[in-house]
Amino acid sequence: MAKERVLITVKTYPTLSKKYGETVCTAAVRPDGTWMRIYPVPFRRLEEEEHYKKFDWIETDFIRGRSDPRPETRHPADLSKMVPVGHMGTENNWRDRRELLLKKAKVYDRLDPLIQEAKEMRTSLAVFKPTKIRDFIWEDEERDWSPDKVTQMRAHTDQKQLFEEDAWRQTFKLIPKLPYSFSYLFEDADGKRSTLQVLDWECGQLFWNCLRRHGNEDIALEKVKHKYLTEFGQRDLYFFLGTTQQFHSVAPNPWVIVGVFAPPFEHQPELGIFD
Repeated sequence: MAKERVLITVKTYPTLSKKYGETVCTAAVRPDGTWMRIYPVPFRRLEEEEHYKKFDWIETDFIRGRSDPRPETRHPADLSKMVPVGHMGTENNWRDRRELLLKKAKVYDRLDPLIQEAKEMRTSLAVFKPTKIRDFIWEDEERDWSPDKVTQMRAHTDQKQLFEEDAWRQTFKLIPKLPYSFSYLFEDADGKRSTLQVLDWECGQLFWNCLRRHGNEDIALEKVKHKYLTEFGQRDLYFFLGTTQQFHSVAPNPWVIVGVFAPPFEHQPELGIFD
């Protein structure tokens, strides 16, 4: 195995897996602009040990995923070595981030080619530029994790199935489940209207932070909407899109928003995508 250097750009809100515990889908970009999905990464390793943050450079060995056919998926060969070796900041109006994510990486502005590439197992991560944002919405979700899945996970806490250390099995405790799902309504360059769910960790954390601060779910929801619709409406908004393994090759549109990239405009446009 040869070490690879990648820039962490995406962390999704944790999900439950009886095999891997609470897991986070992490996506990264290589120096040449190509994508890598790092999965699975136990949530507790990120939350308690704070091994790395978004826009940290990671340099370690990765192996091809055996159970995940999506082309970008890799497993960290040794989680304990998955530590930051640098950070990409926002100096010079986000120059370095723009160079890597908007120039070296391919940027799509139409969904149909992405849907076709996903069905052909050629792409499962991408940068996407919406042409017009119509709205940011939320929907009610179940407020508790599936009892069956939780029971299965607890039954496996004394087993070792993936990592030699398997720290999550000794420290297992449930992260709160988000009681709402969030989505963008938007148009692409063909005028195609779509609604895609936002799975970004920061969106979920913003909801919880606002709820703790204001003590009211309605206010917390409006604060999240203000951030993602109004504040990002004043910036140059892009989506980091990803597919889920379950629906990658079968859903009519398998894409979800796994991250949001909103640098300041290089030059203030006459009309924005929110007008």
